[in-house]
Amino acid sequence: MLFDKVKAFVVQLDGASAGAEPVFSGGQAVAGRVLLELAGPARVGSLKLRARGRAHVHWTESRSAGSSTAYTQSYSERVEVVSHRATLLAPDTGETTTLPPGRHEFPFSFQLPPTLVTSFEGKHGSVRYCIKATLHRPWVPARRARKVFTVIEPVDINTPALLAPQAGALEKVARSWYSSRGLVSLSAKIDRKGYTPGEVIPVFAEIDNGSTRPVLPRAAVVQTQTFMARGARKQKRAVVASLSGEPVGPGRRALWQGRALRIPPVGPSILHCRVLHVDYSLKVCVDIPGTSKLLLELPLVIGTIPLHPFGSRSSSVGSRASFLLDWGLGALPERPEGELPVPLSGGWGGGEAGARLTLPASPGLSGHVCESTQ
Repeated sequence: MLFDKVKAFVVQLDGASAGAEPVFSGGQAVAGRVLLELAGPARVGSLKLRARGRAHVHWTESRSAGSSTAYTQSYSERVEVVSHRATLLAPDTGETTTLPPGRHEFPFSFQLPPTLVTSFEGKHGSVRYCIKATLHRPWVPARRARKVFTVIEPVDINTPALLAPQAGALEKVARSWYSSRGLVSLSAKIDRKGYTPGEVIPVFAEIDNGSTRPVLPRAAVVQTQTFMARGARKQKRAVVASLSGEPVGPGRRALWQGRALRIPPVGPSILHCRVLHVDYSLKVCVDIPGTSKLLLELPLVIGTIPLHPFGSRSSSVGSRASFLLDWGLGALPERPEGELPVPLSGGWGGGEAGARLTLPASPGLSGHVCESTQ
């Protein structure tokens, strides 16, 4: 049969090596070839190529319209970020051409738009890029080959906004059975807003426990996925790194002089997509027995371009020196320590287990899967 004459039909990208595919960013050229291997002569009508990139979100929510009536509300939104079409083979006569047996290669190349959205996979949305080749032949179904490619948009942390220190302070009156048990206060600060995977965040904090019971300080890097459609929002949160401090006794004060919290290989922040965002924050928490916890949140941006060894780093070091003096800390940050698990039900945003974020392997960004919660 003619259908059996096709031994291989695949899309290959230039720059691919054993076990590793190329990674692209906005403005780059995507080049490759469509490989067609025939066991015998075959008539071909056309060979067409299409490249697409889409950001898509979808979720459903249950609604109640009364005691016995319920319905499901669906939310969906889609944004096209790449669209390219090309014809790689088409006979001049507009009919068919006969290809001899053997290997045939059809090269292609196209330019990506200047700015794109990083590839992403989540429970309620995704950003996906793929190339699809379609082989049309008379009297047989069309044959299709699909190739997914990865886009990582650069996020440079060497900007004034991302090099600026982040700080905050909160206090709470500890109560038990409607009676006051003293004041608990928390101050926290980090030397900049932007970090890259693998870096250590030195966390500086001061915990004053004016209550009559011990309190427990903790810190975590939290990822928030936000999906947007039809004016509604759906969020999923995941703790991606955490640490736990020593209990602070009644009437005692504790200082974190740069407690080390290492960022695992997570995906970069996605800040400029109309239908989905990926944000990060550092949450410093004090568990207070008998009352709600004290929770301070500092914004983070996870980038792809690390801190420059010169120039930006010198200004960062200068701001870090004044940062330490402001807090009365002359000691160096603590050495990295082992991460301790923090249960999601403990107040970082616990709830039902949900979305998974799967990251493609790429230079400087290894694959990682995060369990997230609502």
